[in-house]
Amino acid sequence: MSLGQVLHRSPKFDVVRALRRDPSGREHAHEIVAHPGAAVILPVLADGRIVLIRNWRVAAGAELLELPAGTLEPGEAPLTCAARELREETGYSAAVVTPLTRFYSSPGICTEVLHLFAATGLTGGAQSLDAGECIRVEPMAVSAALAAVRDGRIMDAKSIAGILFYDRWREEFAA
Repeated sequence: MSLGQVLHRSPKFDVVRALRRDPSGREHAHEIVAHPGAAVILPVLADGRIVLIRNWRVAAGAELLELPAGTLEPGEAPLTCAARELREETGYSAAVVTPLTRFYSSPGICTEVLHLFAATGLTGGAQSLDAGECIRVEPMAVSAALAAVRDGRIMDAKSIAGILFYDRWREEFAA
Protein backbone atom coordinates (compact mmCIF):
# COMPACT_ATOMS: atom_id res chain seq x y z
CA MET A 1 0.00 0.00 0.00
CA SER A 2 1.22 3.47 -0.73
CA LEU A 3 0.10 6.74 0.79
CA GLY A 4 -0.63 8.73 -2.30
CA GLN A 5 -2.39 11.99 -3.00
CA VAL A 6 -2.78 14.43 -0.13
CA LEU A 7 -6.41 15.55 -0.08
CA HIS A 8 -6.11 17.88 2.92
CA ARG A 9 -3.27 19.16 5.10
CA SER A 10 -3.72 20.33 8.67
CA PRO A 11 -1.25 21.16 11.46
CA LYS A 12 -1.73 17.77 13.19
CA PHE A 13 -2.56 15.33 10.36
CA ASP A 14 -3.19 14.91 6.63
CA VAL A 15 -6.04 13.22 4.82
CA VAL A 16 -4.61 11.13 1.99
CA ARG A 17 -5.82 8.74 -0.66
CA ALA A 18 -3.98 5.43 -0.15
CA LEU A 19 -3.84 2.90 -2.98
CA ARG A 20 -3.82 -0.84 -2.33
CA ARG A 21 -3.80 -3.79 -4.72
CA ASP A 22 -5.90 -6.79 -3.77
CA PRO A 23 -4.70 -10.38 -4.47
CA SER A 24 -6.31 -10.30 -7.93
CA GLY A 25 -4.28 -7.22 -8.84
CA ARG A 26 -7.12 -4.71 -8.78
CA GLU A 27 -6.27 -1.35 -7.26
CA HIS A 28 -8.48 0.15 -4.54
CA ALA A 29 -8.42 3.69 -3.16
CA HIS A 30 -8.91 4.38 0.55
CA GLU A 31 -9.10 7.78 2.20
CA ILE A 32 -7.22 7.73 5.49
CA VAL A 33 -5.90 10.08 8.13
CA ALA A 34 -2.09 10.12 8.11
CA HIS A 35 -1.15 10.96 11.70
CA PRO A 36 2.34 11.21 13.26
CA GLY A 37 1.34 9.24 16.37
CA ALA A 38 0.83 10.21 19.98
CA ALA A 39 1.92 9.48 23.53
CA VAL A 40 -0.56 8.51 26.25
CA ILE A 41 0.49 8.83 29.85
CA LEU A 42 -0.84 6.95 32.87
CA PRO A 43 0.54 9.03 35.77
CA VAL A 44 0.67 7.14 39.09
CA LEU A 45 0.82 9.12 42.34
CA ALA A 46 2.76 7.83 45.37
CA ASP A 47 -0.54 6.78 47.01
CA GLY A 48 -1.45 4.60 43.97
CA ARG A 49 -4.06 6.91 42.46
CA ILE A 50 -3.81 7.68 38.76
CA VAL A 51 -4.03 11.19 37.37
CA LEU A 52 -6.84 11.68 34.88
CA ILE A 53 -7.90 14.89 33.22
CA ARG A 54 -11.19 16.43 32.19
CA ASN A 55 -10.74 17.83 28.71
CA TRP A 56 -13.27 19.41 26.33
CA ARG A 57 -13.26 17.47 23.06
CA VAL A 58 -14.82 19.30 20.13
CA ALA A 59 -15.39 16.11 18.09
CA ALA A 60 -17.32 14.55 21.00
CA GLY A 61 -19.06 17.81 21.88
CA ALA A 62 -18.38 17.07 25.52
CA GLU A 63 -15.87 17.19 28.34
CA LEU A 64 -14.24 13.76 28.57
CA LEU A 65 -12.50 12.07 31.48
CA GLU A 66 -9.28 10.70 30.06
CA LEU A 67 -5.59 10.03 30.42
CA PRO A 68 -3.24 12.87 29.41
CA ALA A 69 -1.96 12.51 25.86
CA GLY A 70 -0.54 14.46 22.96
CA THR A 71 0.55 14.31 19.36
CA LEU A 72 4.20 13.71 18.53
CA GLU A 73 6.00 16.76 17.15
CA PRO A 74 8.08 16.22 13.97
CA GLY A 75 11.13 14.13 14.89
CA GLU A 76 10.05 13.82 18.52
CA ALA A 77 10.49 10.49 20.33
CA PRO A 78 7.35 9.12 22.02
CA LEU A 79 9.10 9.16 25.44
CA THR A 80 9.96 12.85 25.04
CA CYS A 81 6.39 13.61 23.99
CA ALA A 82 5.02 11.73 27.01
CA ALA A 83 7.13 13.74 29.48
CA ARG A 84 6.22 17.01 27.74
CA GLU A 85 2.48 16.33 27.61
CA LEU A 86 2.44 15.17 31.25
CA ARG A 87 3.94 18.52 32.34
CA GLU A 88 1.79 20.62 30.04
CA GLU A 89 -1.57 18.99 30.76
CA THR A 90 -1.24 18.07 34.44
CA GLY A 91 1.65 20.13 35.82
CA TYR A 92 3.35 16.95 37.04
CA SER A 93 6.89 15.90 36.17
CA ALA A 94 7.93 12.25 36.45
CA ALA A 95 11.14 10.77 37.80
CA VAL A 96 10.47 7.61 35.79
CA VAL A 97 8.53 7.18 32.54
CA THR A 98 8.09 3.51 31.62
CA PRO A 99 6.90 2.29 28.20
CA LEU A 100 3.94 -0.09 28.59
CA THR A 101 2.64 -0.87 25.08
CA ARG A 102 1.59 0.69 21.80
CA PHE A 103 -1.54 0.31 19.70
CA TYR A 104 -3.43 1.79 16.77
CA SER A 105 -6.19 4.26 17.60
CA SER A 106 -8.44 3.35 14.66
CA PRO A 107 -6.57 1.35 12.00
CA GLY A 108 -9.53 1.23 9.63
CA ILE A 109 -9.19 4.95 8.91
CA CYS A 110 -6.03 6.26 10.60
CA THR A 111 -2.26 5.57 10.77
CA GLU A 112 -1.99 6.92 14.35
CA VAL A 113 -0.03 4.70 16.73
CA LEU A 114 -0.51 5.49 20.42
CA HIS A 115 2.46 4.87 22.74
CA LEU A 116 1.32 4.16 26.32
CA PHE A 117 3.60 5.06 29.23
CA ALA A 118 3.34 4.86 33.01
CA ALA A 119 4.76 7.88 34.83
CA THR A 120 5.91 7.53 38.46
CA GLY A 121 7.86 9.56 40.99
CA LEU A 122 5.61 12.51 40.27
CA THR A 123 6.38 16.06 41.39
CA GLY A 124 3.61 18.66 41.16
CA GLY A 125 3.85 21.95 39.31
CA ALA A 126 1.82 24.32 37.17
CA GLN A 127 0.06 23.33 33.98
CA SER A 128 1.26 24.87 30.72
CA LEU A 129 -1.83 24.59 28.52
CA ASP A 130 -2.00 25.41 24.83
CA ALA A 131 -4.25 28.26 23.70
CA GLY A 132 -7.87 27.13 23.88
CA GLU A 133 -7.22 24.21 26.22
CA CYS A 134 -9.22 24.02 29.42
CA ILE A 135 -8.03 20.93 31.30
CA ARG A 136 -8.86 20.01 34.88
CA VAL A 137 -6.72 17.46 36.72
CA GLU A 138 -8.64 14.70 38.52
CA PRO A 139 -6.67 12.07 40.49
CA MET A 140 -8.63 8.87 40.95
CA ALA A 141 -8.14 5.48 42.58
CA VAL A 142 -7.58 2.70 40.04
CA SER A 143 -10.77 1.01 41.30
CA ALA A 144 -12.74 4.22 40.68
CA ALA A 145 -11.23 4.57 37.21
CA LEU A 146 -12.19 0.97 36.44
CA ALA A 147 -15.75 1.69 37.62
CA ALA A 148 -15.81 4.78 35.37
CA VAL A 149 -14.76 2.61 32.41
CA ARG A 150 -17.42 0.06 33.24
CA ASP A 151 -20.29 2.53 33.68
CA GLY A 152 -19.38 4.65 30.66
CA ARG A 153 -18.08 7.78 32.38
CA ILE A 154 -14.77 7.12 30.62
CA MET A 155 -15.58 6.81 26.91
CA ASP A 156 -12.19 7.63 25.41
CA ALA A 157 -10.67 4.52 23.80
CA LYS A 158 -7.03 5.36 24.61
CA SER A 159 -7.95 5.85 28.26
CA ILE A 160 -10.00 2.66 28.43
CA ALA A 161 -7.15 0.69 26.84
CA GLY A 162 -4.54 2.34 29.08
CA ILE A 163 -6.43 1.84 32.33
CA LEU A 164 -7.33 -1.78 31.56
CA PHE A 165 -3.78 -2.57 30.41
CA TYR A 166 -2.31 -1.02 33.54
CA ASP A 167 -4.77 -2.81 35.84
CA ARG A 168 -4.07 -6.17 34.23
CA TRP A 169 -0.27 -5.93 34.27
CA ARG A 170 0.66 -3.30 36.88
CA GLU A 171 2.33 -5.78 39.26
CA GLU A 172 4.85 -6.60 36.51
CA PHE A 173 5.80 -2.92 36.18
CA ALA A 174 6.11 -2.40 39.94
CA ALA A 175 8.74 -5.15 40.22
